[in-house]
Amino acid sequence: MKLENLAPAKGATKNRKRVGRGQGSGRGGTSTRGTKGAQARAGYEHKIGFEGGQMPIQRRLPKFGFKNPTRVEYKSVNVSALQALSEAIGKTELNLEDLRSAGLVSKNELVKVLAKGELTAALNVTADAFSKSAVAKIEAAGGKATSSK
Repeated sequence: MKLENLAPAKGATKNRKRVGRGQGSGRGGTSTRGTKGAQARAGYEHKIGFEGGQMPIQRRLPKFGFKNPTRVEYKSVNVSALQALSEAIGKTELNLEDLRSAGLVSKNELVKVLAKGELTAALNVTADAFSKSAVAKIEAAGGKATSSK
């Protein structure tokens, strides 16, 4: 086997359609573009979503939905994660910087503490928001929940 002997498998390739090469070729004249109209001309480009003059689908379907521009979104952190973090770093005072350095939240996220899990350590936690049940769990364990807002 040599490089010059290599060829694609039989039927794997097709010859390109040579249009506009005279009437005898069967593809002369209009060159398979049909007669007249923008699509028969050189340089034709249709708009995105253009359906040949038919009312496009994005105009046939109704608008729906609403995006609240004033929505505030919080990243949730559970008290079980706070418990594990305090055991890992050996601190009872947890603030947003501790949560960011531990990788629980990213730099610009607002943090809301939720009550899932158990809390045994008396932690003083500072976050952007707390659920009522999370505050109850933190205070029941002897800690304090402080909102940074």
